[in-house]
Amino acid sequence: MYLGKVIGTVVSTIKIPSLTGSKFLIVEKINQDLTAKKQTEIAVDTVGAGDGETVIVVGGSSARMSNGKKTDLPVDAAIIGIVDTVEISQC
Repeated sequence: MYLGKVIGTVVSTIKIPSLTGSKFLIVEKINQDLTAKKQTEIAVDTVGAGDGETVIVVGGSSARMSNGKKTDLPVDAAIIGIVDTVEISQC
Protein backbone atom coordinates (compact mmCIF):
# COMPACT_ATOMS: atom_id res chain seq x y z
CA MET A 1 0.00 0.00 0.00
CA TYR A 2 1.30 3.46 -0.79
CA LEU A 3 0.32 7.10 -1.16
CA GLY A 4 0.07 8.56 -4.63
CA LYS A 5 -1.09 11.61 -6.54
CA VAL A 6 -3.40 11.32 -9.54
CA ILE A 7 -1.66 12.95 -12.50
CA GLY A 8 -3.71 11.74 -15.46
CA THR A 9 -6.16 9.32 -17.00
CA VAL A 10 -5.99 6.40 -19.40
CA VAL A 11 -8.89 5.73 -21.78
CA SER A 12 -9.38 2.22 -23.11
CA THR A 13 -12.55 1.63 -25.12
CA ILE A 14 -11.70 -2.02 -25.78
CA LYS A 15 -10.88 -4.19 -22.76
CA ILE A 16 -11.86 -7.47 -21.17
CA PRO A 17 -15.51 -7.61 -20.03
CA SER A 18 -14.74 -7.65 -16.28
CA LEU A 19 -13.14 -4.19 -16.61
CA THR A 20 -15.99 -2.59 -18.56
CA GLY A 21 -17.00 0.60 -16.82
CA SER A 22 -13.72 0.86 -14.91
CA LYS A 23 -11.81 4.14 -14.81
CA PHE A 24 -8.01 4.00 -15.08
CA LEU A 25 -5.83 6.72 -13.59
CA ILE A 26 -2.11 7.46 -13.76
CA VAL A 27 -0.77 7.70 -10.21
CA GLU A 28 2.62 9.07 -9.21
CA LYS A 29 4.00 7.51 -6.03
CA ILE A 30 4.76 10.02 -3.29
CA ASN A 31 6.85 10.03 -0.12
CA GLN A 32 5.39 10.51 3.36
CA ASP A 33 6.13 14.25 3.09
CA LEU A 34 4.04 14.27 -0.13
CA THR A 35 7.01 14.83 -2.47
CA ALA A 36 7.06 12.94 -5.76
CA LYS A 37 9.08 9.74 -6.17
CA LYS A 38 9.03 10.13 -9.98
CA GLN A 39 7.51 6.64 -10.36
CA THR A 40 4.14 6.21 -12.04
CA GLU A 41 1.63 3.39 -12.27
CA ILE A 42 -1.77 2.88 -13.86
CA ALA A 43 -4.40 2.00 -11.27
CA VAL A 44 -8.09 1.12 -11.52
CA ASP A 45 -10.16 3.69 -9.61
CA THR A 46 -12.68 2.16 -7.19
CA VAL A 47 -13.59 5.34 -5.27
CA GLY A 48 -14.11 8.12 -7.82
CA ALA A 49 -10.77 9.90 -7.45
CA GLY A 50 -9.93 12.90 -9.60
CA ASP A 51 -6.94 14.68 -11.06
CA GLY A 52 -4.56 16.11 -8.47
CA GLU A 53 -5.98 14.17 -5.52
CA THR A 54 -3.82 12.28 -3.04
CA VAL A 55 -4.92 8.64 -2.95
CA ILE A 56 -4.23 5.31 -1.24
CA VAL A 57 -3.17 2.60 -3.70
CA VAL A 58 -2.96 -1.15 -3.09
CA GLY A 59 -1.32 -3.80 -5.23
CA GLY A 60 -1.25 -7.54 -5.67
CA SER A 61 -4.14 -9.65 -4.39
CA SER A 62 -5.63 -6.65 -2.57
CA ALA A 63 -5.95 -4.80 -5.88
CA ARG A 64 -7.52 -7.80 -7.60
CA MET A 65 -10.23 -8.03 -4.93
CA SER A 66 -10.87 -4.28 -4.68
CA ASN A 67 -14.20 -4.41 -6.49
CA GLY A 68 -15.80 -5.79 -3.31
CA LYS A 69 -16.84 -9.04 -4.96
CA LYS A 70 -15.41 -12.53 -4.69
CA THR A 71 -14.26 -12.40 -8.31
CA ASP A 72 -10.73 -11.27 -9.03
CA LEU A 73 -10.02 -8.33 -11.31
CA PRO A 74 -6.95 -8.69 -13.54
CA VAL A 75 -5.24 -5.56 -12.19
CA ASP A 76 -1.95 -4.88 -10.42
CA ALA A 77 -2.96 -1.62 -8.69
CA ALA A 78 -6.22 -0.18 -7.38
CA ILE A 79 -7.12 3.14 -5.76
CA ILE A 80 -9.05 2.35 -2.57
CA GLY A 81 -9.15 5.72 -0.80
CA ILE A 82 -8.95 9.48 -1.25
CA VAL A 83 -6.73 11.12 1.38
CA ASP A 84 -8.00 14.12 3.32
CA THR A 85 -4.91 14.77 5.44
CA VAL A 86 -1.53 13.23 6.26
CA GLU A 87 0.01 13.72 9.68
CA ILE A 88 3.49 12.51 10.60
CA SER A 89 4.40 12.22 14.30
CA GLN A 90 7.55 14.05 15.35
CA CYS A 91 9.31 11.53 17.60
